[in-house]
Amino acid sequence: MQQRSTIRRTWHEGFVGVASAIVLSLCAVPAFAQVSSYGDKAAGPANDRPPSVLGGVRIDQHLNAQLPLNLTFTDDAGRQVMLGSYFGKKPAILALVYYQCPMLCSEELNGLVSALEMVRFVPGKDFNIVVVSIDPSEGTDLAAAKKRSYVKRYGRPETANGWHFLTGTQPNIDALTRAVGFGYVRIPGPDGKLTQFAHASSIQIVTPEGKLAQYYMGVEYSPKDLLLGLDEASSNRIGSPVDNILTYCYHYDPTTNTHDLIISRVIQLGGLLTVMLLGGFMLVMFRKDYKHDRKPGHGPDGTAKKVNG
Repeated sequence: MQQRSTIRRTWHEGFVGVASAIVLSLCAVPAFAQVSSYGDKAAGPANDRPPSVLGGVRIDQHLNAQLPLNLTFTDDAGRQVMLGSYFGKKPAILALVYYQCPMLCSEELNGLVSALEMVRFVPGKDFNIVVVSIDPSEGTDLAAAKKRSYVKRYGRPETANGWHFLTGTQPNIDALTRAVGFGYVRIPGPDGKLTQFAHASSIQIVTPEGKLAQYYMGVEYSPKDLLLGLDEASSNRIGSPVDNILTYCYHYDPTTNTHDLIISRVIQLGGLLTVMLLGGFMLVMFRKDYKHDRKPGHGPDGTAKKVNG
């Protein structure tokens, strides 16, 4: 029995050690897609700096700046609308993305939906959600498909009138991104034709007057912070700057034209699979030991019973 206990303890310690190492490695992988760049401070060590192709990718927090509400966009129903039509009575959440983005834009909108599911305010009633594509080649069909997808994901179809997915011309996109402080860079796709965009991820809270009240960086947002931001913005209060931890759409390598974030995702999935396999192995081995201990002729401690006579 002592030998079996030693074996079990060795298995358990070995499993915990391996699993811990894998979890730590998974936590470290996403760092490849991030860079700290607060304000105009000098960049850190060379290996922390973004590649030169991302030099124009930034988010400058223009708190209290007025959005150009006279800009005209096309909504997800194909109608020409003024940006100002979404303001006046209630605050809004503004997201600048592009609908054919291969990774980060979906993560950003998914994170927004997940946070809104735990916020008591209701889209359309208490605030608007305004999503604007930075790609002038995208049209109404894409915008409508994205709206359907995220309203369905949110799970409350009656709020559809609070979700607005817009497309626009390059001059209007430029005017809006400049006002927000959203810097991005066009990059040729792998085939040299399809244009992609290197950009950072953030959402903005805007007051009913159309002034930028708060920035939230990254792709995961605190429901508590989001609720507080919307509540303050509804009274036209302006928040404070936050740390500019930029999450890039991808870490672009111009020499290989590859996306390192895709590789990091594969590594993460591989690590997760390894943990699951190890867990399954441990479960099988413990079950075998348990069944062995329960066999007739063995006591509760796994030792053979003594037979009298």
